[in-house]
Amino acid sequence: MYYSILQNSSLFKGLGEDEISDIFGIISPTVKYYDKGNTVFNFMDTANRIGIILEGRVEARKNFPNGRQVDVSVRNPGDIIGPAAVFSKSRKYPCDIVAIEPAKIMLLHRDELLKLMQLNLCILQNFTTEISTATYMLQQRLELLSYGGIAQKAAFWLLMQSCQSGKDTVTIPDSISKWAMLMNVSRTSLHRELSHLESEKIIFYNPPVIKILDSDALQDILSR
Repeated sequence: MYYSILQNSSLFKGLGEDEISDIFGIISPTVKYYDKGNTVFNFMDTANRIGIILEGRVEARKNFPNGRQVDVSVRNPGDIIGPAAVFSKSRKYPCDIVAIEPAKIMLLHRDELLKLMQLNLCILQNFTTEISTATYMLQQRLELLSYGGIAQKAAFWLLMQSCQSGKDTVTIPDSISKWAMLMNVSRTSLHRELSHLESEKIIFYNPPVIKILDSDALQDILSR
């Protein structure tokens, strides 16, 4: 059993190993292995299970009729996948969830999750926090995409990440290409803008880490 991962997961956070062991005496989740490129949840499939990542990473992908693909987010060990979909009105997964490296996923049926939330207040609170955080992040993503300029998008993203961590150093997601995709800009344009911000001594860029040297200057960029 992956107790250390589960104890640090967003669903079981705050529970001890004995408590988690007791939980698995009540429910019977399944653990599945996915090769790189395998799909865990398919877009518009009936959403009746959530997943907890035990090993590897997965990515939420949204495909559009014109062939364009948007990578929504990357999820790591301990993260939950599909929590909002299982309690949504449509009960459909809103995008594909694909393994971007070999992954082990614990799958928990909606009815079993409801049982756990009824039996354990901590799990109910954790799940509510997870959904609330996802909603907040979506609002932040929409605000990010509302900015027209690349400098504004980069400034907003850096300030948002710094605010959440409480640190002036930010790690970009996977690669600059992935980061550019998340912000819906080209890699070349983003790299050029980062170089400009560095020349202005607003940031120090040492991939994959960006150190914010002048947060006030980033705020000024947002107000332009």
